[in-house]
Amino acid sequence: MLNLPTSPPGMSFDKDSTVRKILAPAVAILLVSVMAGHSSAATNDDNNWPQWRGPMLDGTSTETSLPVSWSLTENIAWTLPLDVWSGSTPIIWGETVFLSVSDGDNLSLWAIDRNTGDRLWEGFLSGGDHRERKQNMSSPSPVTDGEHVWVMTGTGILKAFDFEGNEQWSRDIPGDYGAFGLQWGYASSPLLHDGALYVQVLHGMKTDDTPYVLRIDPSTGETVWRQERPTDAIVESPDSYTTPAVINVEGSDEIVITGGDVVTGHDPATGQELWRADGLNPDNQRNYRIVASPVIHDDIIYAPTRERPLLAIKAGGRGDITETHRLWSFNNGPDVPTPVTDGTYFYSINDKGIAYCLDARTGETLYGPQRLAVGTYSGSPVLADGMIYITNEDGLTTVLRAGPEFEILAENDLGDYTLSSPAISDGQIFIRTASGLYAIGERHDN
Repeated sequence: MLNLPTSPPGMSFDKDSTVRKILAPAVAILLVSVMAGHSSAATNDDNNWPQWRGPMLDGTSTETSLPVSWSLTENIAWTLPLDVWSGSTPIIWGETVFLSVSDGDNLSLWAIDRNTGDRLWEGFLSGGDHRERKQNMSSPSPVTDGEHVWVMTGTGILKAFDFEGNEQWSRDIPGDYGAFGLQWGYASSPLLHDGALYVQVLHGMKTDDTPYVLRIDPSTGETVWRQERPTDAIVESPDSYTTPAVINVEGSDEIVITGGDVVTGHDPATGQELWRADGLNPDNQRNYRIVASPVIHDDIIYAPTRERPLLAIKAGGRGDITETHRLWSFNNGPDVPTPVTDGTYFYSINDKGIAYCLDARTGETLYGPQRLAVGTYSGSPVLADGMIYITNEDGLTTVLRAGPEFEILAENDLGDYTLSSPAISDGQIFIRTASGLYAIGERHDN
């Protein structure tokens, strides 16, 4: 999931020089996540990357022995040529990588052999692709359970496929509930959790329709419930490009939604709103759309907004918890990149590449501001193997040592326009640029 409401740099892509098959042995690569005492309700195999924010739904991974350094000619297992950039992240399960792809006027789902980079099949999703500044309509990332894959488009088409490429069902969400009304186009990824798909449609800039959240039966595509989510936000501020999250509170799961100036928790069975925290737009500004998604760890919900404030909220409340459950706030948060935490340290990288490390429970600043390489940062950081991987729009991935001391371990340049966040599976890191999908490093033995 990614929506970037700023103009893209002018550029052209030389596919022959920057994207090529390199079947060389490899050992080193990129990105992802240490994960300690996690409370997310995710139950997927940790060696897969089944959703936008990975197996733990938070941009972390328990994998070790990950690569640190690479280049266009070193530690690249293979490269798959692509024609157009996307904010959509690669999704990996077992032997298959899934990509949501914009290819001219149409949108497609590609299935790719994760060992060779060969395309296995292509499933048609929707026509009507178009640009909204940086974003095209392929921005939402697919999700999978290892047997089926579901993908949403910015045009509002939601489809299910099996792993052989057979379409199972199709939904037209705007056709059922009204046109999407976001300023920069729809970009939220679906959440797959505990046998259900959750789809949020938080809009208001270009519509008077009430924002809502859906629970969809993944086997049939039928709506289980539709919960309206009213907001007092004005002008563009009702719009949200975030992806839902999950928190477990005393054995019960809650779906967490951010947007429209508030954070809300919902009963997965009914959609009922259980609690609401205000404060994401304290000055009631007109343009406080939210891009960075909520982050969950243990009993804390971290809710970014448009840089300030980023709120840390203690779970477990009911009703209006604005004043009763706020733990701390931070006024130097990101706009686009979603932060990451291991529960001890909280890492925030803003759009200009300014890094902060905070105490995850108190909000105390442990380091920052610290500048990474000059550039624009839109992909979200991932945390794994004691390292934080951060890729900017120029295709440069900075590898930081995790912990309270700022230390750059490596800077790895693919030299190509990049909006997507990295993904990790079986020791490899997958990075999607405008002109190629790169598999970095050697695959671990299964």
